[in-house]
Amino acid sequence: MTLRTVILAFLACLTAACGGQPDDRKDDRSDKGNPLLWEIARADGPNAGQVEGWLMGTIHALPSEAKWRSKEADEAIAKADVLAVEVADVGDGRAMASAFLPLAMSAGQPPLTERVPPRQREKVAELVGKTSYRLSDFSRIESWGAALILSQAVKTGAKSENGIDRALIADFAKRRVVELEGAPAQFAAFDGLSERAQRAMLAAIVEDSGESPEKLREPIDLYLAGDAEGLERLTHEGMLRNPEIRTTLLTRRNADWTAKIDRMLAAEPLPLIAVGAAHMVGEDGLVAQLEAKGYRVTRIGGPAAR
Repeated sequence: MTLRTVILAFLACLTAACGGQPDDRKDDRSDKGNPLLWEIARADGPNAGQVEGWLMGTIHALPSEAKWRSKEADEAIAKADVLAVEVADVGDGRAMASAFLPLAMSAGQPPLTERVPPRQREKVAELVGKTSYRLSDFSRIESWGAALILSQAVKTGAKSENGIDRALIADFAKRRVVELEGAPAQFAAFDGLSERAQRAMLAAIVEDSGESPEKLREPIDLYLAGDAEGLERLTHEGMLRNPEIRTTLLTRRNADWTAKIDRMLAAEPLPLIAVGAAHMVGEDGLVAQLEAKGYRVTRIGGPAAR
């Protein structure tokens, strides 16, 4: 799994320049749409089998031609009373920047070229040249922040304005939208990584910049195919083999969200919980954790979840 894929799973947009607002009624429906969608019901008790909400795995950036909606997705969106997302103001570049900058900016950082392996020094300078920053600017930017900034220079053909979370927020314009995390907490997860892990992230971004377009697009293709097993495989590759990064960016956040979702299912009428697809799959994913809490979580509109 390329680290850019991880970042796309957690990051909607850094600045207003990342993209505009989505079209309110974009034609993103396809007969072959196969979103990662699960129905949540109680497994036992007096309300056994009664639908209590839905989980939808999302992706925060897609190519303009991507078609992800399906009949089952449209039905869940129509029936849901409240939408829960990672970050509610993903289209607000100023809000994202105000959350990012206080954490990422710290004076006295080593030169950026010294924070990557020697063989990557020329390449990291080349990547900086594709951004609006200069190498000298990174003397005030922590390594994790540099990694996120440089990830914007690694092109996959996907655009944040086509992200599924943005489309869903538009669908719920007249209904309530709540956050599971919020941008400050999301960036704080990156900021909490050790410098060693941050530099590993930075090196991975530089490495990604040399990947083929087909390799960079693999997570998007797996997502659009509804391939939960393929996406789970990616969450065990690359930087997510690093125990600190996996614990910080996936495992710990999944556990926190599971507790919040459990409370939400008890208190809210029919919530649709829509977060990055990487959080849904695997033994520590939201599907498995909700099942462990006594819910029946059933994949709808696609192949078996696990």
